[in-house]
Amino acid sequence: MEQLMSMGFSRDLASKALAATGNLSADAAADWILSQTPSSPSTSTTTTPHPQSTLSRFFSCNSQPHPSSSLSPSPSPSPSSKRTIPSETTPNNKHPHLAPLSERMRPATLDSILGQDHLLGPNSLLRSPSNKFFPSIILWGPPGSGKTSLARALAASLPSKPRLVPLSAVSSTVRDLRDAIDSARRARSTRATVLFIDEIHRFSRVQQDALLPAVEDGSVALLAATTENPSFHLSTPLLSRCKVLTLKPPSPEHVKSLLLRAASDREHGLCLTTGGTEVTVLDEAVDFLSVNCDGDARVALNALEVAASLAAKSATESSDGATISITLDHIKEAMQCKHLAYDRAGEEHYNLISALHKSMRGSDADASIYWLARMLEAGEQPLYIARRLVRFASEDIGLVNPTALNQAAACYQACHFLGMPECDVCLAQCVAYLALAPKSVAVYRALKEAKRAVKESVGGNEGVPLHLRNAPTKLMDQLGYGKGYLYPPDHDDCSGQTYLPPSLLGRKFLDWPPDGKIQ
Repeated sequence: MEQLMSMGFSRDLASKALAATGNLSADAAADWILSQTPSSPSTSTTTTPHPQSTLSRFFSCNSQPHPSSSLSPSPSPSPSSKRTIPSETTPNNKHPHLAPLSERMRPATLDSILGQDHLLGPNSLLRSPSNKFFPSIILWGPPGSGKTSLARALAASLPSKPRLVPLSAVSSTVRDLRDAIDSARRARSTRATVLFIDEIHRFSRVQQDALLPAVEDGSVALLAATTENPSFHLSTPLLSRCKVLTLKPPSPEHVKSLLLRAASDREHGLCLTTGGTEVTVLDEAVDFLSVNCDGDARVALNALEVAASLAAKSATESSDGATISITLDHIKEAMQCKHLAYDRAGEEHYNLISALHKSMRGSDADASIYWLARMLEAGEQPLYIARRLVRFASEDIGLVNPTALNQAAACYQACHFLGMPECDVCLAQCVAYLALAPKSVAVYRALKEAKRAVKESVGGNEGVPLHLRNAPTKLMDQLGYGKGYLYPPDHDDCSGQTYLPPSLLGRKFLDWPPDGKIQ
């Protein structure tokens, strides 16, 4: 009811339309209203039905207010006031100018793919000459590395010309999977099916398990793409049936080649963005963009397209529309800020904190501060980094410099008080201090060895010796609890007193002092 009234219909008319359509939906009720023959109660003149009587036509009309108190039609819009709304189902290959530059420039063949030479060598799995058997493959790589492009080109290169059924794990359900598998099994006798699933890490365990029978019996050849580590996000049964291929981010040289290809391609490149006007890109602009996209070809191409639009506007304002030149300033304006590949919940998060930890352990203060800056610029939470520094102070420095723990704890408190961006220098100071401090893992190793002894029941995990137990009750005292214990403040010589269970007497867990050696 509210949706119909927001379209401009009266409450009575909306109620009548909903009753006539059985309360199916607001769209059906609006269609019913617009399909009726309107008449005005104040005149006997009968008007003809509105020429745009469907809901889609209603929304594509010129935005004139619809009368809310009668069914009298709106004036028919003039030809100049009509606007076309493109269908959401219109494929981009029919209207290439509707697709982003990164989509238009997708390589169609394996030979046109750059930056994946380790996968596309002459004798590689993907270059198999017969391809009678196509194994299920999972393509793992960072965004913009060409996973989808490689999958499409690979399917198109197979001599058998299989059916390519694309699905997106973001929007597909178990029913979509089963429909695709059933269709593949029906067509199996005449044509093979390659099932391409983008972002497969988004599938739940149930959806992944639904793939297992079809992949197992060969009903489909699975070709999937993921940006997340398959070991963490895909089930073990599915991984055992697939071959995981790792894609590398394209190097700046490869990105530069893609950008120049987009600038020179008159059929799919920047000419479509600028309305057919020739586009040139200055070398310094290409070099800057190829370095600052961090190996994401999609980011580079989309930024280039935005820069082309900015350059086209500048050329129009300067009355020089013969050629369009993309400068470094256009690229910087399009980029706005440097793109950093980082995901606080993904693998890159753990890769960077590992690099920071190992750089400090190796006493390289410069590398440590660099990795810290990478994490901060990418948006990492400072308290997470500070917690890791507290751990490092005890794990890697320990007894050789006990004040390191004080420094790390103080850094955590400073980050808590200040927050970003003010606490960045506190983190840098602590990182540099920990990197330059002498290192010892004696405490870490001692704890690790003691845990191993407990877990493996070395010595049988005996009970606490009686002389080490307290005797708060008379019964415990009668049982011998605390008997024979020497209280060190009252005895000058307690060297004969033991503290380990009898089976572990003499066992060394902590190797200290280090005898002048850094451990």
